[in-house]
Amino acid sequence: MARENRTGKRFPLHLPVKVHKADVRGEHEGVTGNVSAAGVYIQADAALEVGSNVEFEITLPPEVTGGDTDVVIQGRGRVVRTDDTPSAENGDANAKGVACVIDHYEFVRNS
Repeated sequence: MARENRTGKRFPLHLPVKVHKADVRGEHEGVTGNVSAAGVYIQADAALEVGSNVEFEITLPPEVTGGDTDVVIQGRGRVVRTDDTPSAENGDANAKGVACVIDHYEFVRNS
């Protein structure tokens, strides 16, 4: 039986996300599959390996935050799992799943 390593409540939010390897040019767009305070599951057309450092930017629209403008979460983390099976949730047949632990994040309000 597989051991469950997740901690904290996960929210099944499908939000726009931009992700790239830390210190490497090139950005990939995708969607989140779920989000928690400690981690994020991302579905994107990105070649990310387990153990690689990533930077991401998740956009929270006003209907999620209850505010008047988008709120952006900028964060850094590490890839802890990859799924080779494409997900149809974001409409991209090439999208793969990437589970990341979040090391740092901050909220940035767009004006």
